[in-house]
Order: sequence, then structure tokens, then C-alpha cells
Amino acid sequence: MHLTRRTLALAMPATLAALIGATPATPAAPASRPAAAGTDRHDPKPTIVLVHGAFADASSWSGTIRRLQHAGYPVLAPANPLRGLAADTAYLRSVLAAVDGPVVLVGHSYGGAVISGAAVGDSRVKALVYIAAFTPDKGESAAELAAKFPGSTLGGAVNPRAYPLPGGGTGTELVIERATFHRQFAADVPAAEAAVMAATQRPVATAALEEKAGEAAWKTIPSWALIATADKNIPPAAERWMARRAGSHITEVDASHAVAVSRPAVVTHVILAAARATR
Repeated sequence: MHLTRRTLALAMPATLAALIGATPATPAAPASRPAAAGTDRHDPKPTIVLVHGAFADASSWSGTIRRLQHAGYPVLAPANPLRGLAADTAYLRSVLAAVDGPVVLVGHSYGGAVISGAAVGDSRVKALVYIAAFTPDKGESAAELAAKFPGSTLGGAVNPRAYPLPGGGTGTELVIERATFHRQFAADVPAAEAAVMAATQRPVATAALEEKAGEAAWKTIPSWALIATADKNIPPAAERWMARRAGSHITEVDASHAVAVSRPAVVTHVILAAARATR
């Protein structure tokens, strides 16, 4: 057949109308949904959901993601908005709503506060994993917990700046000064890689760090914690105190706050321990 472009163009509206208006006499049977990569229909592996914290982005999980995928686990690493604890928690809940099957929820730094709230009442979340993270109880803020023990030098490394709020007015967000980012956030990461992290860091609203947490999911869901003993953002003593209070399975490693970047094998080991224990 030799159809000109004009012939096709003239025929297209009628064809589309026919398709839109057509109703099949017998509905087709729905296709069965394929199992996610790395899952078994009878004993599915949980989806590992990785939530980054302040001054980072989802790429900070790259080394961990590769290892988890190699082990056959489906992985999701959403962008944490870092605008407010209640808002960030609500956003993570919307992400979890789109995940099929069981979930292991992992949070780094401020992301720990977010997962603690998002998992409340969600029976599909089988384990919580805190990576150099906040594990707040109801009524506690990240800022309050960071100041509970000495050791954080973050206050002298951040630069506040204004940003516009959706409803008008301005808020304040924090960034780590590029000149101090390496020693403050990622001292055990190669300098060139830390420079990239500094350039791509996600600012956190001060409101997110000061907002008090709601109910804590770690009270009803098993938890694991990795303590970074060279952390300069959250004092290791604070991480350890929160983990013990939550009854978490604790692992300690000599690493900076950017432990997911510098020690992804250790981070993966802790996550896999949680995933295997809850199957």
C-alpha cells in the first residue's frame, strides 16, 4: 500500500475516535503482575527503601544499592524533601503506598526521624534500620537530640540562607560550607569525591531539624542501628543512646557521618541482617 502523509493525517482522527469509543464485547482477563526483580512469589524479599538525610541526596546510597541489587533485593531510594518533619514523613508514606509487599525501611541521619514517623501503622514495614541516624521519641526534635551529648561540630560548619515559602514569606535552610564539608561530613571519603558531595548537597530547612516528632514506629517494629564512631554531625554517644533506648541491634564502625559512602559494605551488611531476620 502507498499511503501519503496527508492520507494518514486525515485518517488518524477517525481511527482515534473509533479506538476511544470502542468497547470490547468481552473484557480481557487481567495479566498477572510479574514479581519484582529479586523476589519469590511464595516468599518475597522485602523492598529496601533508603531515605537520605540532610546535606545529602539519594546518590549517597549508590554503593549500598549496587550490593543490595546484587543480593537480589528490590531497592528504592526516593528524594527526601528536607523541608519539614511532618511534610517529609507524609511524602515518604506516599512513596511507601506505591510499593508492593513487605518493606525494610532505612534512614540515614535526619532520615531516621522520617522513617520513624512514616512507618507508624504500616504493617508492611518489617524492619527499621538507622544508619548514623536520629531515632526520636514523640516530642523530640533532631536538633534537641544532636545537642544532648557533646561532640557535634556541625554548628560552626553550616551557613544559613533564606528561601521562599510556598504560601509566602521566607524560611531558613542550612548548607555546609564547601571549605569545611570534607572534614565535617565525610572525612573518610576521598577529597575529590567529597568535593562532588559538597557541590550536590541538599540543604535542610531549620524547621525540619527543630520540628518535634510524632509517634515512634521503633516501639513496635524491630530495629537495627549502625553507629558511626567518628561522626561529627551527630555525636556517636547520641546515636548509641538512641539505639539502646529503641532496643536496636547495634553495630559500630569507625566511620564519618557519610558512612553510606565510605563504608557501603558495612551498611549493606546491617541492612541484610535486618531483611533476613524478618523473613
